[in-house]
Amino acid sequence: MRSMRHISGIGGNVSELLLDMVRSNKAGIPVGLYSICSANRFVLEAGMEQAGADDTVLCIESTSNQVNQFGGYMGMKPADFARFVRTVAEAMKFPAGRIVLGGDHLGPHVWQNEPAAVAMPKARDLVRDCVLAGYTKIHLDASMRCADDPGDSHTPPSEEVVTERVVDLCRVAEAAYAQRPAGSPAPLYVIGTEVPVPGGEHETGSAIAVTAVPDAERTVALARDAFLAQGLEGAWDRVIATVVQPGVDFSDNWILEYDRGKSRPLSTHIEKNWSLVYEAHSTDYQPPGALKQMVEDHFAILKVGPWLTFAFREAVFALAAMENEWLSGRKSGAVSRIRDVLDQSMLANPAHWVKYYQGDDADVIFARKYSYSDRSRYYWAQAEVQQALSALVQNLSENPVPLMLLSQYMPAQYQRVREHAIKNTPADLLHDKILEVMDVYARACGMR
Repeated sequence: MRSMRHISGIGGNVSELLLDMVRSNKAGIPVGLYSICSANRFVLEAGMEQAGADDTVLCIESTSNQVNQFGGYMGMKPADFARFVRTVAEAMKFPAGRIVLGGDHLGPHVWQNEPAAVAMPKARDLVRDCVLAGYTKIHLDASMRCADDPGDSHTPPSEEVVTERVVDLCRVAEAAYAQRPAGSPAPLYVIGTEVPVPGGEHETGSAIAVTAVPDAERTVALARDAFLAQGLEGAWDRVIATVVQPGVDFSDNWILEYDRGKSRPLSTHIEKNWSLVYEAHSTDYQPPGALKQMVEDHFAILKVGPWLTFAFREAVFALAAMENEWLSGRKSGAVSRIRDVLDQSMLANPAHWVKYYQGDDADVIFARKYSYSDRSRYYWAQAEVQQALSALVQNLSENPVPLMLLSQYMPAQYQRVREHAIKNTPADLLHDKILEVMDVYARACGMR
């Protein structure tokens, strides 16, 4: 099997590399791209380790509510996020030219409670700032209602309105790209949106509807006609994917697995039509075989986020357990108490989890720690949590975990340490746990 890195060779323009990936996937070569939707430094470092070992590109995306011109919940503007990623890459000695920065759900999503005359200018500013900051993969999504859109408040705006707004945002992106330095990779566009709305938060474990072929056809046809009518032929040639629902999702305590039989009409249709592929969101926690099938079925762009921070959280909790076993009562300084500090931070600011975790007090306490939706990922950047995490790392750096204890709590990493594949350091143990997930995606996308 050819891997993605062999399509056109590392060192070329990353936009051309992704376009080659699309063409190859459409030609029946089972290659794809996984996209990391996270700003967790350990996750990004692990992603760079994976891409470095595979000698391929790395796609890193921020969502419109995570990073925007007002700071988002990460407190970062697009230029800040781009600078942060470059800083991590420099520390990891990973070539910045092999990073594809992406913007997810760029549109009025964050400002949908405001009138269109207010929300859309903000959406334009966000798209402009992303492109000027060097974002290459641009998901144009205007599927959410603005406050004064006519019609039923529980339904999306008309497809015509959505398309008109997407084209408007594309014009802004193209104008911003014209201001980029000569030779900068051209923006690649993703259109459409998944059902349900972003984030893998379907309320029940029952099957959800796979996007119907006529609906996907209409989305693409309306966009193509509007792009061409507005003189955006060059931009349309760089539309690489449309987002559809392949029937996968996850939530607090269940996973909806891919059933290729249900998505076969979509797969068959795209083999004979269009020059683009499908992008699949909420692919976290899918079995390795299912992700491989998705790439084979032309869901060639796989978005992953919470599964990576879920693995990170598992590793932190394991390290914390070992810290308590190893250092409580024997170390002059205090142990980190990272688990308590994390939970206290979540309780002090419940906005990111309170709507998602249901049940009695015991259920909610359990979900805050172990939920598949991993709402704790919003809290690792809090100052008090960062301080506790730094204490954990320092404690176990100065006092390495005994191997017999590592065997108890992180048996896979224990074997890797014994084989001299990794070192018995907190950073290596954290990275290796996250890489268990990264490797699944790299193999599914034909990168290994």
